[in-house]
Amino acid sequence: MKVQIGVMGSAGGRMRKDIRRRAYELGRAIAENDCVLVTGACPGLPYDAVRGCKEAGGLTAGISPALDLYEHINRYNSPYEEFDVMVYTGDGLMGREVTGIRSCDIVILIGGRSGTLGEFAIAYDEGKVIGVLSDTGGVADHVDELVEIIHKKTGAKLVFDADPHRLMASVVRAHEQRKGQPPHRLTRPEV
Repeated sequence: MKVQIGVMGSAGGRMRKDIRRRAYELGRAIAENDCVLVTGACPGLPYDAVRGCKEAGGLTAGISPALDLYEHINRYNSPYEEFDVMVYTGDGLMGREVTGIRSCDIVILIGGRSGTLGEFAIAYDEGKVIGVLSDTGGVADHVDELVEIIHKKTGAKLVFDADPHRLMASVVRAHEQRKGQPPHRLTRPEV
């Protein structure tokens, strides 16, 4: 089974071209590592990663907030063209987050606003390997502060790097080191 990498980040707002390019390169790195890219099937930085992944011959999956393709396009104004697989949750923007995070072995954050914050919280609580593409703004640039504020051990493994290719190598290595261990989310975290 291929490793599933969730790319979570800014779907809207102001996004610099250099950060969009790094998101695209992250998608290429995911394909080059023979992993599956999973996103919330939204525009913005996650979709830039999807485009990079597809160009490099990778497999992409979207976790849609919609009930079907019509609603995905017309209600949520979201892309679909580059996805190989679309999972329609019907759970809305925030409701799809648990399904999205649980569908991933590794979660990578790029920039991000409130939706990314929610995705980070779920991934952190469930003890995932979490990669942070540094210097991309938003939530990604405040993960260290958030972990200090949360002050809770969950088994999550945080990996930081500003280079998408090095970040991918590091998170895949961290995931490989965990193989054969019980899922971290099933251990008893602090309450």
